[in-house]
Amino acid sequence: MTVNRIIKNKPYLAWYVKDPEKLSEESVLEHVLNYGNWDDVQQFIKIKGKDKTTELFKKTLTNKRTNYSPAIQSFFSRYFNNKNA
Repeated sequence: MTVNRIIKNKPYLAWYVKDPEKLSEESVLEHVLNYGNWDDVQQFIKIKGKDKTTELFKKTLTNKRTNYSPAIQSFFSRYFNNKNA
């Protein structure tokens, strides 16, 4: 299963995207963290692995513009930096 399958199975996560199958992994992660529930987040992590998901999240934070709200960014920054999570 690919991470794009998450969006395909739950189109409400990217309701405004014309062709969600073409979203990058970084974009899928943004949609899952912003609009998904905890099960969606865990499904993404199960597919990509915690290390790769952390890497993707941190990569998106280095962009000039991110689509994370301050609360989402704060929570998941702590979550992905927690070695016990």
